[in-house]
Amino acid sequence: MKAAQKDDEKKINMSKKTILNSLKTLAYAVNSDQEALHAIDLLVKKIKKIDDSSFKEEIAEKPKKKSKSEELDRFPLPKELQSKDGMKLAIFSDGACRGNPGPGSWGVLAQNQTGTVVFEGSGVDLLTTNNKMELEGAIWGLQRALELLGDNESCALYSDSKYVIDGISKWVPGWKQRNWKKADNKPPENLDQWMELDRITAKLQVKFIWVKGHAGHPQNEYCDQIANDALDQSGF
Repeated sequence: MKAAQKDDEKKINMSKKTILNSLKTLAYAVNSDQEALHAIDLLVKKIKKIDDSSFKEEIAEKPKKKSKSEELDRFPLPKELQSKDGMKLAIFSDGACRGNPGPGSWGVLAQNQTGTVVFEGSGVDLLTTNNKMELEGAIWGLQRALELLGDNESCALYSDSKYVIDGISKWVPGWKQRNWKKADNKPPENLDQWMELDRITAKLQVKFIWVKGHAGHPQNEYCDQIANDALDQSGF
Protein backbone atom coordinates (compact mmCIF):
# COMPACT_ATOMS: atom_id res chain seq x y z
CA MET A 1 0.00 0.00 0.00
CA LYS A 2 2.81 2.38 0.94
CA ALA A 3 4.60 1.60 -2.33
CA ALA A 4 1.44 2.43 -4.27
CA GLN A 5 1.10 5.70 -2.37
CA LYS A 6 4.70 6.61 -3.21
CA ASP A 7 4.08 5.91 -6.88
CA ASP A 8 1.01 8.18 -6.77
CA GLU A 9 3.07 10.92 -5.13
CA LYS A 10 5.50 10.84 -8.05
CA LYS A 11 2.71 11.46 -10.53
CA ILE A 12 1.94 14.97 -11.73
CA ASN A 13 -1.38 15.78 -10.06
CA MET A 14 -3.11 16.72 -13.32
CA SER A 15 -3.86 14.85 -16.51
CA LYS A 16 -1.70 15.57 -19.53
CA LYS A 17 -4.78 16.72 -21.44
CA THR A 18 -5.71 19.21 -18.70
CA ILE A 19 -2.22 20.70 -18.68
CA LEU A 20 -2.11 21.00 -22.47
CA ASN A 21 -5.55 22.57 -22.58
CA SER A 22 -4.49 25.09 -19.90
CA LEU A 23 -1.46 26.05 -21.98
CA LYS A 24 -3.67 26.51 -25.03
CA THR A 25 -5.92 28.79 -23.04
CA LEU A 26 -2.90 30.78 -21.88
CA ALA A 27 -1.63 31.07 -25.45
CA TYR A 28 -4.97 32.45 -26.57
CA ALA A 29 -4.75 35.10 -23.83
CA VAL A 30 -1.26 36.25 -24.92
CA ASN A 31 -1.68 35.75 -28.66
CA SER A 32 -0.01 39.07 -29.51
CA ASP A 33 3.16 38.25 -27.55
CA GLN A 34 5.37 36.21 -29.85
CA GLU A 35 7.99 35.54 -27.18
CA ALA A 36 5.34 34.13 -24.83
CA LEU A 37 3.79 32.05 -27.62
CA HIS A 38 7.20 30.59 -28.43
CA ALA A 39 7.74 29.65 -24.78
CA ILE A 40 4.30 28.02 -24.54
CA ASP A 41 4.85 26.13 -27.78
CA LEU A 42 8.13 24.79 -26.38
CA LEU A 43 6.37 23.67 -23.19
CA VAL A 44 3.63 21.94 -25.18
CA LYS A 45 6.21 19.96 -27.19
CA LYS A 46 8.10 18.99 -24.01
CA ILE A 47 4.95 17.84 -22.20
CA LYS A 48 3.80 15.76 -25.16
CA LYS A 49 7.08 13.83 -24.96
CA ILE A 50 6.60 12.93 -21.27
CA ASP A 51 5.23 9.43 -20.75
CA ASP A 52 1.50 9.38 -19.98
CA SER A 53 2.12 7.27 -16.87
CA SER A 54 3.76 10.30 -15.22
CA PHE A 55 0.43 12.11 -15.13
CA LYS A 56 -2.73 11.61 -13.14
CA GLU A 57 -5.06 9.33 -15.06
CA GLU A 58 -7.97 11.05 -16.74
CA ILE A 59 -11.17 9.07 -16.34
CA ALA A 60 -13.43 9.52 -19.33
CA GLU A 61 -17.13 8.87 -19.04
CA LYS A 62 -18.19 6.18 -21.49
CA PRO A 63 -20.99 7.33 -23.79
CA LYS A 64 -24.24 5.42 -23.52
CA LYS A 65 -24.45 2.90 -26.31
CA LYS A 66 -27.36 3.58 -28.65
CA SER A 67 -29.42 0.96 -30.45
CA LYS A 68 -29.20 0.69 -34.24
CA SER A 69 -32.67 2.20 -34.63
CA GLU A 70 -31.72 5.16 -32.42
CA GLU A 71 -28.56 5.76 -34.43
CA LEU A 72 -30.42 5.54 -37.74
CA ASP A 73 -33.03 7.98 -36.46
CA ARG A 74 -30.26 10.40 -35.55
CA PHE A 75 -27.93 9.71 -38.47
CA PRO A 76 -29.78 8.34 -41.53
CA LEU A 77 -27.83 5.78 -43.54
CA PRO A 78 -26.11 7.52 -46.49
CA LYS A 79 -27.20 6.26 -49.91
CA GLU A 80 -23.61 5.29 -50.74
CA LEU A 81 -23.77 2.66 -47.98
CA GLN A 82 -27.12 1.38 -49.25
CA SER A 83 -25.76 0.56 -52.69
CA LYS A 84 -24.40 -2.86 -53.66
CA ASP A 85 -20.91 -1.68 -54.64
CA GLY A 86 -19.29 -2.90 -51.42
CA MET A 87 -18.70 0.44 -49.74
CA LYS A 88 -17.82 -0.29 -46.10
CA LEU A 89 -17.74 3.06 -44.31
CA ALA A 90 -19.12 6.58 -44.51
CA ILE A 91 -16.82 9.12 -42.84
CA PHE A 92 -17.95 12.65 -42.07
CA SER A 93 -15.51 15.39 -41.11
CA ASP A 94 -15.65 19.10 -40.35
CA GLY A 95 -13.24 21.79 -39.21
CA ALA A 96 -13.67 24.92 -37.11
CA CYS A 97 -11.50 27.91 -36.30
CA ARG A 98 -11.98 30.90 -33.99
CA GLY A 99 -9.94 33.48 -35.77
CA ASN A 100 -8.22 32.57 -39.01
CA PRO A 101 -5.49 31.98 -37.96
CA GLY A 102 -6.47 31.18 -34.39
CA PRO A 103 -7.32 28.18 -32.21
CA GLY A 104 -9.01 25.52 -34.31
CA SER A 105 -10.50 22.05 -34.16
CA TRP A 106 -11.95 19.21 -36.18
CA GLY A 107 -14.73 16.66 -35.62
CA VAL A 108 -15.23 13.26 -37.24
CA LEU A 109 -17.97 10.60 -37.28
CA ALA A 110 -18.06 7.28 -39.17
CA GLN A 111 -20.85 4.77 -39.85
CA ASN A 112 -20.76 1.26 -41.24
CA GLN A 113 -23.22 -0.44 -43.59
CA THR A 114 -25.74 -1.06 -40.80
CA GLY A 115 -25.72 2.60 -39.78
CA THR A 116 -23.81 1.90 -36.56
CA VAL A 117 -21.42 4.66 -35.49
CA VAL A 118 -18.08 2.84 -35.42
CA PHE A 119 -15.93 5.76 -34.35
CA GLU A 120 -15.96 9.47 -33.70
CA GLY A 121 -13.35 11.93 -32.49
CA SER A 122 -12.20 15.52 -32.30
CA GLY A 123 -8.96 17.42 -31.91
CA VAL A 124 -7.78 20.94 -31.10
CA ASP A 125 -4.80 22.92 -32.39
CA LEU A 126 -3.36 25.99 -30.71
CA LEU A 127 -2.76 28.24 -33.70
CA THR A 128 -4.06 27.10 -37.05
CA THR A 129 -6.39 27.88 -39.95
CA ASN A 130 -9.81 26.63 -40.95
CA ASN A 131 -8.48 24.93 -44.08
CA LYS A 132 -5.84 23.08 -42.11
CA MET A 133 -8.45 21.83 -39.63
CA GLU A 134 -10.66 20.63 -42.49
CA LEU A 135 -7.69 18.64 -43.78
CA GLU A 136 -6.72 17.31 -40.34
CA GLY A 137 -10.25 16.01 -39.78
CA ALA A 138 -10.28 14.20 -43.13
CA ILE A 139 -6.83 12.74 -42.45
CA TRP A 140 -7.78 11.47 -38.99
CA GLY A 141 -11.01 9.92 -40.25
CA LEU A 142 -9.37 8.13 -43.17
CA GLN A 143 -6.48 6.95 -41.00
CA ARG A 144 -8.95 5.39 -38.58
CA ALA A 145 -10.81 3.85 -41.54
CA LEU A 146 -7.56 2.35 -42.82
CA GLU A 147 -6.81 0.87 -39.41
CA LEU A 148 -10.32 -0.56 -39.21
CA LEU A 149 -10.73 -1.86 -42.76
CA GLY A 150 -7.23 -2.55 -44.03
CA ASP A 151 -5.77 -1.70 -47.44
CA ASN A 152 -7.77 -1.22 -50.65
CA GLU A 153 -11.23 -1.18 -49.06
CA SER A 154 -13.99 1.15 -50.18
CA CYS A 155 -15.29 4.12 -48.17
CA ALA A 156 -16.72 7.61 -48.63
CA LEU A 157 -15.48 10.84 -47.08
CA TYR A 158 -18.06 13.62 -46.72
CA SER A 159 -16.97 17.20 -46.09
CA ASP A 160 -18.50 20.65 -46.45
CA SER A 161 -15.08 21.97 -47.47
CA LYS A 162 -14.64 22.43 -51.22
CA TYR A 163 -11.00 23.12 -50.38
CA VAL A 164 -10.67 19.47 -49.29
CA ILE A 165 -12.93 17.88 -51.90
CA ASP A 166 -11.65 19.86 -54.91
CA GLY A 167 -8.09 19.77 -53.62
CA ILE A 168 -7.76 16.00 -53.38
CA SER A 169 -9.83 15.34 -56.51
CA LYS A 170 -8.61 18.07 -58.87
CA TRP A 171 -5.49 19.84 -57.59
CA VAL A 172 -3.31 17.15 -56.03
CA PRO A 173 -2.74 15.19 -59.27
CA GLY A 174 -1.29 18.29 -60.95
CA TRP A 175 0.79 19.22 -57.90
CA LYS A 176 2.31 15.73 -57.85
CA GLN A 177 3.20 15.94 -61.54
CA ARG A 178 5.10 19.14 -60.75
CA ASN A 179 6.84 17.58 -57.73
CA TRP A 180 4.30 19.04 -55.28
CA LYS A 181 4.36 22.50 -56.79
CA LYS A 182 1.50 24.70 -57.99
CA ALA A 183 1.38 26.19 -61.47
CA ASP A 184 3.33 29.21 -60.17
CA ASN A 185 6.09 26.81 -59.04
CA LYS A 186 5.36 27.49 -55.36
CA PRO A 187 4.45 24.75 -52.90
CA PRO A 188 0.76 24.62 -51.92
CA GLU A 189 -0.29 25.79 -48.48
CA ASN A 190 -0.65 22.99 -45.94
CA LEU A 191 1.69 20.82 -47.98
CA ASP A 192 2.33 18.32 -45.15
CA GLN A 193 -1.40 17.74 -44.73
CA TRP A 194 -1.99 17.34 -48.47
CA MET A 195 0.83 14.82 -48.76
CA GLU A 196 -0.49 12.83 -45.79
CA LEU A 197 -4.04 12.87 -47.16
CA ASP A 198 -2.75 11.67 -50.52
CA ARG A 199 -0.70 8.90 -48.86
CA ILE A 200 -3.68 7.51 -46.94
CA THR A 201 -6.06 7.90 -49.89
CA ALA A 202 -3.72 5.78 -52.04
CA LYS A 203 -4.24 2.86 -49.63
CA LEU A 204 -8.04 2.98 -49.82
CA GLN A 205 -10.73 3.35 -52.45
CA VAL A 206 -12.17 6.69 -51.36
CA LYS A 207 -15.11 8.52 -52.84
CA PHE A 208 -14.94 12.19 -51.82
CA ILE A 209 -18.35 13.84 -51.50
CA TRP A 210 -19.17 17.49 -50.82
CA VAL A 211 -22.13 18.33 -48.57
CA LYS A 212 -23.49 21.80 -47.89
CA GLY A 213 -22.51 23.04 -44.45
CA HIS A 214 -24.98 24.43 -41.88
CA ALA A 215 -27.88 23.13 -43.95
CA GLY A 216 -29.34 20.56 -41.57
CA HIS A 217 -27.23 17.57 -42.69
CA PRO A 218 -27.29 15.46 -39.47
CA GLN A 219 -23.79 13.99 -39.59
CA ASN A 220 -22.19 17.23 -40.77
CA GLU A 221 -23.99 19.21 -38.07
CA TYR A 222 -22.82 16.71 -35.45
CA CYS A 223 -19.19 16.97 -36.60
CA ASP A 224 -19.46 20.77 -36.40
CA GLN A 225 -20.89 20.43 -32.89
CA ILE A 226 -18.16 18.16 -31.51
CA ALA A 227 -15.46 20.31 -33.12
CA ASN A 228 -16.83 23.41 -31.40
CA ASP A 229 -17.37 21.50 -28.14
CA ALA A 230 -13.68 20.59 -28.22
CA LEU A 231 -12.78 24.28 -28.53
CA ASP A 232 -15.13 25.19 -25.67
CA GLN A 233 -13.65 22.50 -23.44
CA SER A 234 -10.16 23.78 -24.21
CA GLY A 235 -11.11 27.27 -23.04
CA PHE A 236 -11.40 28.89 -26.46
